[in-house]
Amino acid sequence: MTSASLYRHRWILIRLPLALVAVALGVMAWWWLYPMPPARLTISTGQADGAYQRHAARYAEAFSRRGIELTVLESPGSADNLKRLQSSPPLADLAFVQGGFGWSSSSGDPKDMAAVQTLASVDIEVLWLFSRDAPLTSLMQLTGLRVAAGPEGSGHRAMLRRLLEQVRVSPETVSLSDLSGLAARDALQKQTVDAVFMVAAPSAPGVAALLTAPGVQLATLQRTVAIAERNNYLENRLLPQDALGTHQPPTDTPALTTPTHLLVRQDLDPALKRMATAVALEVHREAGAFHRAGEYPALRFSDFPTAPEARMVLARGLSGLEAVLPFWWAQVLQRLLVIGLPLALVTALLFRLVPAWVRWRLESRVSRWYGELKFIENDLASSTLNVGGIELSRINARLRHIEDAIASVKLPPELAQRWYILRQHVDFVRGHIRGYRGR
Repeated sequence: MTSASLYRHRWILIRLPLALVAVALGVMAWWWLYPMPPARLTISTGQADGAYQRHAARYAEAFSRRGIELTVLESPGSADNLKRLQSSPPLADLAFVQGGFGWSSSSGDPKDMAAVQTLASVDIEVLWLFSRDAPLTSLMQLTGLRVAAGPEGSGHRAMLRRLLEQVRVSPETVSLSDLSGLAARDALQKQTVDAVFMVAAPSAPGVAALLTAPGVQLATLQRTVAIAERNNYLENRLLPQDALGTHQPPTDTPALTTPTHLLVRQDLDPALKRMATAVALEVHREAGAFHRAGEYPALRFSDFPTAPEARMVLARGLSGLEAVLPFWWAQVLQRLLVIGLPLALVTALLFRLVPAWVRWRLESRVSRWYGELKFIENDLASSTLNVGGIELSRINARLRHIEDAIASVKLPPELAQRWYILRQHVDFVRGHIRGYRGR
């Protein structure tokens, strides 16, 4: 195909293919290099009457306002939540996990933690120990008792077993029950269990039910400082009298606390990590029994590697389009700016450059023929040239070659004038040759 045909049909032969290539590249980049994140998340929480479930309900509402659907999965507790994040394929995208399952615990496996990141520590949980009649003062007193410590896979049971081993109480000497929360309170009041051990936030319904239950006593554990020193994930605090309501607790009570971590799969889309951190900031900004308003979420007690996206959002909040638009629209516009705008600019530039290059080739051909005519005129004007029959025949052949080349090219209208002028110049040179023949 000649340059003249290309230029004459430049919209179909040049610009349309460029536009199709740009669209194909944009689709490939959108699909493989910068895909749209799903507008769905799954969070693994805890038992129905726990604080994790209450947090998840507020998360679902906050995510819904941003155009993201959150599926809430109940679970026995922290151990199962962590397994769901680490499973292949993963069974959850987000999860609440209590302290003691990450680097701060000797049981934390660095290999398993590599697939999980912390978005933030979002709350403070207390190690609660309840009994009937007289309050317990030591974990050693649990020997031989029936203790409701939650089901297998719960953080309650894992924490209790770890602490019992530290005070040299064999877990086999304690009869552990799967009950927890409201069911554990009922069992304690019916005396089918002797004690209840829970790791829960003060706002958990099960905690409030036990604190207000008649005849149920909150343990006043001794040597809590020593226990906290042995376990980096625990902190010794004082729960003030009436901190949770009238006579809840009835006196200042030493308490062991551990943070609640909001964990995320490491391979989750960064945009969803940012959005989940923003939701955590919204849900957990109120004051609690052990912290002031605005102190949580935080990364001070991070028990797992921290997601960089979480650090950015906790420090500055959401930025750009994500701060003002629903999630889906923000992602679409980001990709249009990152992928569509550069491709559009490059394509627009090529729309001008490629036809201009083809036109330059056509015009350079005209200029070359003008140069050929100039050489012929110079030969005719030269005083040293012997213009005879043979030489005139040679010059006429050169002129015919130029005319044949001009006739074979169908130029666009904007270049036809130069071709017409070139033909006039050829006729002008041929007139000179006739003058030589007439001499």
